[in-house]
Amino acid sequence: MDYINEVIEMVIRKNPSEYEFHQAVKEVLESLRPVVEANEEKYRREALLERLVEPDRQIIFRVPWVDDTGRVQVNTGYRVQFNNAIGPYKGGLRLHPSVNKGIIKFLGFEQILKNSLTGLPIGGAKGGADFDPKGKSDREVLAFCKSFMTELYKYIGADTDVPAGDIGTGAREIGYLYGQYKKIRGTYEGVLTGKGLTYGGSLVRTEATGFGLIYLTEEMLKAHGHSLAGKTVAVSGAGNVAIYAVQKAAELGARVVTVSDSNGWIYDKDGIDLEVLKEIKEVRRERLTEYVKFRPDAKYTQGKGLWTVKCDIALPCATQNELLLEDAKALAANGCIAVAEGANMPTDLEATKYLQENGILFAPGKAANAGGVATSALEMSQNSERLSWSFEEVDEKLKRIMKNIFHNMSEAAKEYHAEGNYVLGANIAGFLKVSEAMMAQGIW
Repeated sequence: MDYINEVIEMVIRKNPSEYEFHQAVKEVLESLRPVVEANEEKYRREALLERLVEPDRQIIFRVPWVDDTGRVQVNTGYRVQFNNAIGPYKGGLRLHPSVNKGIIKFLGFEQILKNSLTGLPIGGAKGGADFDPKGKSDREVLAFCKSFMTELYKYIGADTDVPAGDIGTGAREIGYLYGQYKKIRGTYEGVLTGKGLTYGGSLVRTEATGFGLIYLTEEMLKAHGHSLAGKTVAVSGAGNVAIYAVQKAAELGARVVTVSDSNGWIYDKDGIDLEVLKEIKEVRRERLTEYVKFRPDAKYTQGKGLWTVKCDIALPCATQNELLLEDAKALAANGCIAVAEGANMPTDLEATKYLQENGILFAPGKAANAGGVATSALEMSQNSERLSWSFEEVDEKLKRIMKNIFHNMSEAAKEYHAEGNYVLGANIAGFLKVSEAMMAQGIW
């Protein structure tokens, strides 16, 4: 059995039932074959792949808190610090009922290469809890966040591990978490990113993942003789990534016709009304069913089916494994020319392979959605220097980072005789930097 298959089997054996983690490891290691096979003896001797897929540490803890009725609730908190070969651990905190150890490990593993691709000195980590902030009062969210941080603070710091927001962890939650950290530690440091602008946050951070997705997508299209101007775009999700992808795509001349939430999706043939979308999701925090009250010509559909809409560009921005093989076939049949992932691993392996085999440009999430963590790293820089950059400065840096990510993964794909395979290119480009750093630092 070859080295890669041995490591994949080891991961499955040691981490049973962690299917998302298995999927992420398979996708990455299979695409690294050209590099691993050329260096197999050295990598085996150094146990490089075994060290890459095994987190530095996995922290699991109890999070007790009191709800508004006076009843004690208990959630499980996680922080997986995966790899800090190129910088302090960096990755979001996801608050959602689906959170478990396997999902956190898949996200943390992906974060290693994503963070490497940004060109900035940040390692890979992820965390969160099976707590759902939806439907909770501000007081209940505060109670949870204080309890969560009372344990997490032991393991994080501005030069150690810098968490950020993710699904369920927005400005409110980051503020509560930061306040508790500051109270416990008695220090004012950039230990969290996604902070409010009044206490160390960065302009563009809210928009960063969505904007970055569009910057990379436009660069990929240009490399193949296309542009977003005049194209019809299907977007899934209705959080920060989706909202600001809709905004930037429209600014570049595209017509975005769909958005979705966990209950269903909207089709608006005239283009999603950004102000209505922001009012519903950012101000009122309501379901997308409200959209048709503002835009009666739009159509709301409960459940799945978004990817059957005819479009030129598809941007899955909701959650993992939302775009499956049948969806990929529908996109191809409807003439889609490009798919770029705004979420983490939203396209499963079968669908990804089908899209690539059918000539559809495909940008993986570790590259296409790296804008958020890149801007988080820029926030860290501003905190360290006690500076605050303008919106234009940060946006220009973000645009440059995303363009560089595209060209780096494109060049890596060409170098390893797989031109246009951006999954392989992104994984190799990210891996080479991390692996070189790991080997230079010895066994630890």
